[in-house]
Amino acid sequence: MAHPLHHAESSARKFGGVPSDYQAVHDWFDVSKEHLALFTHRALRHHAQGLFEAERVFGLTLTNSAGRDIPVRWIGEQHVREDCQGRIPSMADWLRRIQPEPWMANGHIDRHSGDEPCGDPRAAWASEVAAGRTVLGLKDWMAARATQATQGA
Repeated sequence: MAHPLHHAESSARKFGGVPSDYQAVHDWFDVSKEHLALFTHRALRHHAQGLFEAERVFGLTLTNSAGRDIPVRWIGEQHVREDCQGRIPSMADWLRRIQPEPWMANGHIDRHSGDEPCGDPRAAWASEVAAGRTVLGLKDWMAARATQATQGA
């Protein structure tokens, strides 16, 4: 299959209703084509974990225009099977075929210096609250710190 519309037409033939009943699900599976218009885009969602993620996004079922409740997983399974020669791969099937590059394995720790906030500010805010130095909520505390930084500069 080349286009989500073709998958949606296939769903309508298989489950009833009209293609537009299924279009959003099929568009979701193929959204990674926006970034890479090669079959390898499928590594993002065309696997077993992607089927369960589709259920979290769209719910367990959708009601088509014929009034029939269709499990979203069935729709996803149909999409993945049509694109993957009849099988539903695991995420590991995709990931283990990635060709490792040096930049993928050599992480580093940023040694931040200076007075600017770094990372998640919630830890600093929680420390201030625990020490009794603020009664402000996180959002107000961050706004006050930004104001102080601007006035101090």
